[in-house]
Amino acid sequence: MEAGGLDSDGRQFNNAEEMWREEVGDHPKKTEWYHKGVGYWEGVEASVDGVLGGYGHVNEPDIKSSEAFLNTLFVDRFPSGEGNRHLVALDCGAGIGRVTKNLLIRYFNEVDLLEPVSHFLEAARENLSPDNLIILDSHKASNFYCVPLQEFTPDAGRYDVIWVQWCIGHLTDDDFVSFFKRAKDGLKPGGLFVLKENIARTGFVLDKEDRSITRSDLYFKELFDRCGLHIYKSKDQKGFPEELFQVKIYALTPDLPKRVNRTRPKAQTNRPGIIR
Repeated sequence: MEAGGLDSDGRQFNNAEEMWREEVGDHPKKTEWYHKGVGYWEGVEASVDGVLGGYGHVNEPDIKSSEAFLNTLFVDRFPSGEGNRHLVALDCGAGIGRVTKNLLIRYFNEVDLLEPVSHFLEAARENLSPDNLIILDSHKASNFYCVPLQEFTPDAGRYDVIWVQWCIGHLTDDDFVSFFKRAKDGLKPGGLFVLKENIARTGFVLDKEDRSITRSDLYFKELFDRCGLHIYKSKDQKGFPEELFQVKIYALTPDLPKRVNRTRPKAQTNRPGIIR
């Protein structure tokens, strides 16, 4: 990763390697990186507005876009002819269970939640209790893991979808790659990762307050390659305030996607401008 970046204090870095050497160059500094990241969120209210950084109003367009994307994956990967299949998802960085409650639990028979901030996870337990849900009895939140992403190893072959939203920025590059390599074993045959994240224009932006990094699309693609993952589909989020980063959602597969023979070249589409 040769593209430069900057931190929230305005300091410029020539490349990501230079930044990571300074931030987590040895074991004590890496431990401090993760400790301060969790510590930041421990001081945040366990509410939709809290976990969305004061932008609670983006919840609706976020869920709407994610649901449309998930539906395209269901058509391709989990066709209606497999209606009896027991579907299981893992919600990484689950917070108060916002994505699980509003989306995943309606599509999957079981959802496990992974969240390192204990008061968020307790709120998720309450939000996802049977008394607070209007869903089929065959759909439930099964397990609540209070474990950091970089320390978690899923049970082998458990998940159809591992959903990772607005949390991977807290992982260093090495732990990013290590997590996805471990998590591959947690997917069922044909299973997918879904990663939804903020996107920097180029390089990266480091937030010194919450110890997170916003990566560019190219940065992500380089890390996907290191993980041995392939982009199955991707989509830009629409309808967010202009002052926010662009948000992109990727469906990732450990398997090389099959090539489709075309009789004519695929038409180029106009790419939207990047929102910052």
